[in-house]
Amino acid sequence: METAFTEEQEQMRRTVRELLARRCGPAAVRAAVLKREGYDTALWHTLARQLGLPGLALPEAYGGIGCGTLELALAFEEAGRALLPSPLLPTAVLVAPLLAELGTVEQRGRLLPRLASGGLTAALAASGSALSSALGLTGSGRGWAGGGRAGGVQASYRTGGAQEGWRLYGEADQVLGGHSAGLLLVAAHTGGFTRSRTLLFLVDCEDGDADGLVRTRQTALDETRAVARVQLRDVTATLLGDSAADVCPALAAAGPRVAAVLAAEAVGAADGALTRTVEYVKTREQFGRPIGSFQAVRHRLADVYVQLQAARSAAYYAAWAADRPAGLPDGESATAGGLALAQGLEALRPAAAEAVQLHGGVGFTWEHEAHLYFKRAAGDELLFGPVHRLRARAAERAALFGLGEGARREEGGGEHEGEAVAVRWPGEAA
Repeated sequence: METAFTEEQEQMRRTVRELLARRCGPAAVRAAVLKREGYDTALWHTLARQLGLPGLALPEAYGGIGCGTLELALAFEEAGRALLPSPLLPTAVLVAPLLAELGTVEQRGRLLPRLASGGLTAALAASGSALSSALGLTGSGRGWAGGGRAGGVQASYRTGGAQEGWRLYGEADQVLGGHSAGLLLVAAHTGGFTRSRTLLFLVDCEDGDADGLVRTRQTALDETRAVARVQLRDVTATLLGDSAADVCPALAAAGPRVAAVLAAEAVGAADGALTRTVEYVKTREQFGRPIGSFQAVRHRLADVYVQLQAARSAAYYAAWAADRPAGLPDGESATAGGLALAQGLEALRPAAAEAVQLHGGVGFTWEHEAHLYFKRAAGDELLFGPVHRLRARAAERAALFGLGEGARREEGGGEHEGEAVAVRWPGEAA
């Protein structure tokens, strides 16, 4: 891995940081999340049209810039530093790569250029809070779409007449950006008991909600990540791609990139919280001297800094590994992504906590900016964690304790359900 960034990468990082410093301060963030869309549309268009962030990692043939995951991670690190509320994560990280990989030629040509330009936003709808499991970060990804064989989102094919086509029914909660997205990519279960499989479907919402589609923005702890409940009642949908093959492997393959980007975003948020705290303790005086001069305060902030730098290194490595460079061992990118996300979330938690504590009485008020970082830390772990499950899944992938892929069934069911599994430490005789 090349540990030094290129001049182009550094320039891109500086440009994003300077723009967000001017237009995405704490007051602007609080104002943006109250809008119907949940973000500042003018700032979104600037990020899309002038900087090309939605198409940063898309091929140039579809209007993108053609960069890799590392450049995307650097942009998200700056977005995390400012707690940017935007549809960038669901559009550029969750939906666009799946559309580029699985979509038909017609679907890619029609939708990807609009996603890359920011003219169209998208959201990935998965039932329940199973996004991290679907991406293979906290589970195997089996049985998550549609909530298993019952509940969640179901798909059926209707034949005959003008109504022929795919229909969706069910509900998905905690859909990032789902209330305002112009395009929904819905994961649904079909095939019944004997031919059970997960498929992805496109639902066009650009000209208003389709018949039977109800989208409601939900109250969230972290308002900078707008989430919605999506209800589908016999909604017409289009199958993504031209094959009815199960898409779980493709979703799991997208997991390392998503994890690396989320890890970098968490690192940026932790850095933003730490920077604000350091600046505050330099000016806040107690007993006639700045509180930052006290050894106890210095030690606390030094601990946060060390944890932050370790998480940053892990995030950069995961982003580099996500593009699967030649010579990388099988499964290394997936393991690195999950571990980096766990480390990023774990670094953000104490950084946010120390920001609240060391700002003193003012830091304990909900109106203070320190609580924006505190809510981001808590919200991200609920959405993408918890940390111990991210690490447990990475350990299983790496067969760290003698448990390889398929050695046990995480989701229940399967041919080995109920059987005892012998766990051996590395080096222990069988």
